[in-house]
Amino acid sequence: MAEINRDDVAHLARLAHIDMNDDELDRMAEELAVIVDAIKTVSEVAGDDVPATSHPIPLSNVFRDDVVGDTLSNEEALLGAPDNADGRFKVPAILDGE
Repeated sequence: MAEINRDDVAHLARLAHIDMNDDELDRMAEELAVIVDAIKTVSEVAGDDVPATSHPIPLSNVFRDDVVGDTLSNEEALLGAPDNADGRFKVPAILDGE
């Protein structure tokens, strides 16, 4: 098993301001130990000749080129607005003058 113990979990919980009871600390210590062991196993298998990857299959960019097309004029954009002032959308204040 990994070197994660109950005291380590309690320390991390205090740092994160998470209240945990004794049962939760014990269970979390066991779960974290399993995770650390799994990471150790993967690290042992991956040799120096295996490149690091962030995704199991190659990804390609599927976005189209960003090309400026037909746009609305300021007046056209404001035509459907319920209220406007000085060439801008007018909306109710929500921050009390901040």
